[in-house]
Amino acid sequence: MRSIFISLLFLCPLLCFSQLEIKGTVISTTETIAFANVILSTPGSDGTVITGAITDENGNFTISAKEGTYTLSIRFMGYTEWQKDIALDNHIDLGTITLESSTTSLDEVVITKTKKVIERKPDRLVFNVENSIAASGGDALDALKIAPGVTIQNNTLSMIGRGASRVMVDGRILQLSGEELIDFLNAIAASDIKKIEIITNPPAKYEAAGNGGLINIVYKKGARNSWKNTTTLAYNQNTYNFTTLRNNFFYNKNKLRFSVTANGTKGNNREIEEVDVYYPNGPWVLDMDNKANKDNISGRLSIDYDITDNIVIGAQYLGNQNTPDNTVQSTTQIFNATNQLDSILDNTGFFDRKVKSHLYNLHMITTLDTLDRKISFDIDYFDYDNTLKQDNVVNTFLPNGELVGINYAAMNLSDQRIDNFSAKIDVEHPFPSVNVSYGGKLSFIKTINGLQNFTTETGTPVFDPISSNQFEYTENIQALYVNASKKINDKWEFQLGLRVENTFTEGFSETLNQTNTNEYLKFFPTAYISYQKNDNNVFSLNYGRRINRPGFRNLNPFRIYVNSNSFSEGNPFLQPSFTDSFEFNHTYNNILTTNAFLNITSDGFGTIFTADQETEVQAVIRENYYKSYNWGIGETFSFSKLPWWKSQNQIYFLGYKTVIDDAINANAEDGFQLYLSTNNTFTLSKTTKLQLNFVYNSPHKANLFDISETYNLNVALKQSMLKDKLQLSVLVNDILDTSSYSRLASVVNGIETVYAQNYSPRFARISLSYTFGNNKIKGKQRGFGNDEERNRSN
Repeated sequence: MRSIFISLLFLCPLLCFSQLEIKGTVISTTETIAFANVILSTPGSDGTVITGAITDENGNFTISAKEGTYTLSIRFMGYTEWQKDIALDNHIDLGTITLESSTTSLDEVVITKTKKVIERKPDRLVFNVENSIAASGGDALDALKIAPGVTIQNNTLSMIGRGASRVMVDGRILQLSGEELIDFLNAIAASDIKKIEIITNPPAKYEAAGNGGLINIVYKKGARNSWKNTTTLAYNQNTYNFTTLRNNFFYNKNKLRFSVTANGTKGNNREIEEVDVYYPNGPWVLDMDNKANKDNISGRLSIDYDITDNIVIGAQYLGNQNTPDNTVQSTTQIFNATNQLDSILDNTGFFDRKVKSHLYNLHMITTLDTLDRKISFDIDYFDYDNTLKQDNVVNTFLPNGELVGINYAAMNLSDQRIDNFSAKIDVEHPFPSVNVSYGGKLSFIKTINGLQNFTTETGTPVFDPISSNQFEYTENIQALYVNASKKINDKWEFQLGLRVENTFTEGFSETLNQTNTNEYLKFFPTAYISYQKNDNNVFSLNYGRRINRPGFRNLNPFRIYVNSNSFSEGNPFLQPSFTDSFEFNHTYNNILTTNAFLNITSDGFGTIFTADQETEVQAVIRENYYKSYNWGIGETFSFSKLPWWKSQNQIYFLGYKTVIDDAINANAEDGFQLYLSTNNTFTLSKTTKLQLNFVYNSPHKANLFDISETYNLNVALKQSMLKDKLQLSVLVNDILDTSSYSRLASVVNGIETVYAQNYSPRFARISLSYTFGNNKIKGKQRGFGNDEERNRSN
């Protein structure tokens, strides 16, 4: 297979340059301009149009023509037309082209053009974070919480009705999940994010991991021949408070582009949880109130350099260090069969955590010829280290407050380290009749989880070797893919892809002296077809198969006790789950989109909360235990008829059907769900904008759980000053304090467990941002053959 792949790569024909290129970046005085018309014509007022293009979302354009003399024109509604006579005898880079604003009045209505906060594209939903007032001053996790159709439950990111999703940064997958992923997202500033792409059914080029598709975080890029610096100070207030200071610097001139970002956060957040377990002998009621530390320092460095007209090299670094300590105070009330209070377990603890992560990337992009044949290389290394010192003392009291004795006293020292090295190559190889792309990836992951347990009942820590453990896990993946797309005519277009992944895993528990291995070769086909009936109606149908691999911690077989009655353990025999996704879309007049989907998941795995009726021991275990059928139909409606009001609205009707393995003594919860969201931006004046958002999830049943309704109302205001250089933003999130789960119930082994949580989603944030820089750095007028590639590499 390796020899075939190498042959495919290096048999790409190298063609001679036959045309010359003109390129540039179109901007206004404040931002890049997307979708501007670029026209190249023969000289004169009645010149013949030779060719043309439309600027991309970053304002860039490239057009090709033979040697000669031409007139280049750039037009965009609301701006004065730009023209320049050009003698084309070599590649030309026009650098930054600034269009002057011109107000066009029709019956006293001013026509302006701004990018939508939310955009529906054929294969993805795009949340333009840079245009969202509600995301101002927050981090990546804050932005994801208000992204349409994205939910965060028990540290798992998922798409409504579809299941767990994987996260990418600039198209590069993050080998993180659960708590580790949340820590990483907390370190990314929302002000550093251009957009978030929600890809429900990714093509073969992307990782096959993630039953619920992929979420791609795309960083901002600096405009060509310019530099810019933005400093942001934000203050958040809930029960506690925390403050964040961020700085973003961008530089882009001639061959060199780089950006530097630094972030610092200090303060605390309140986290409340409640768990009720209904035993036959009487219920146990756990109430937990944590003060979570949010101290964090993070940064990003990105640099790209054009070695030649056709070769770009670059590097990127992401670093994060935080101390998410927790002061834990919890009580468990134990009732008897007549519902009288029998005793109380009082838990006082402290979690001393230190988390460090480093992500390094090297990349090179080569354009082979004027036919857009390209090769890109990426090498990535990720290092994650999470150390935790946990002190817990649980005392038993009678209802009158009399101390009975110590129920549990221990000190745990744990250390989790993840090392991931990966290398990939992507080739874009267009032919006259079909566009073909192919590539491959190698990934090597090693994780070590160490746990040392000490009993502290006597006041002096005593090492307990039986309850201590070290778990080592390795995962190696080799992947190849090929993708082909073709536009048959003006109405029909199709795309077919196939990704092949070979996976080998090995887990070793030192204390149990247990080794578990697994190896499998899997195929992941994708297919897309679209039909444009007319200018107002576009239909598309797609299919894809995906895989969801267990998280590293879920594979650790060691049993970790929280107290004498509660423990958690992983399962080294967990298998990956597989999902077949079918999706249909219809777009009408670019304002109304109908979406219908069906996801079928086999070998589904997850966390099960169990309790023993006789011993009253509570356990958290992981199993492959279900097959599920999730489906949905929904509408997305865009409204922008009024110049002062833009609205994006979604409504989905969702259904869940789960078949549970007979070995699991649990009740399947099947049902329906209604999802509503509306995102509204009001332009109160040229310098003042108001954003009003609302999300509603109806009560529903899915998988093992009976889930309460949630809804979130937030309002944000942005005031621009000093010619948009100074911006003041105010956000009040979850005004009604109703976005948390008040009930998440399941029945396993005949015992009902009801969970509720509130991590302080209701808060107020005020942020102040100041931007300064120069959009007119003088640059050399030279030609590049790789605008698109440079954008991808940033």
